[in-house]
Amino acid sequence: MTETELAKRDKLPDALRTLLADFPRDEWQEHPNFAGLVAFWLDRHMMFRQLTQALQHDAEAAIDRKLDPQAHKARLSRYGGMLVSNLHGHHQIEDHHYFPVLSGKEPSLQRGFGILDADHHAMDGLLNRFTTSANGVLQDTAEPGAFRSELLSFGAMLHRHLEDEEDLIVPVILKLGPEGLQ
Repeated sequence: MTETELAKRDKLPDALRTLLADFPRDEWQEHPNFAGLVAFWLDRHMMFRQLTQALQHDAEAAIDRKLDPQAHKARLSRYGGMLVSNLHGHHQIEDHHYFPVLSGKEPSLQRGFGILDADHHAMDGLLNRFTTSANGVLQDTAEPGAFRSELLSFGAMLHRHLEDEEDLIVPVILKLGPEGLQ
């Protein structure tokens, strides 16, 4: 394991966060290049966070018997399916379009795009574990507590990845503008 692996790092290396100094998070929304692509992309990330939080809340309510098991299964199937399918699609677009184009426009950050690509491969394994655990609840072969534990691990890795992806990509898009992705 290296310091850049998703399970080990607490942020991207400082050398890959240089544009973040020029484009700090608290100023993103005021930047002229924020509207449109950046806003949409960050909304997708927010959706992933919200789905993960909803799944965690539901699992905890099911554990505490405050949510009917059938209602829990319905919500888990709906929100879990949304999370998995949307994450896969999101990662495919990034891997096949955004990362190659942006790394070509900002060669000094190519290592960062490689790290994010490696995250996507690690996330595939996490998504498989997440799906297996969720299916256990849906098929009555596992308890919501086991799913909650898997979800907490998954959520922590997802959060780390989303933060790092935002720290690397948003400043590049703000700098280049949406036309920089062509």
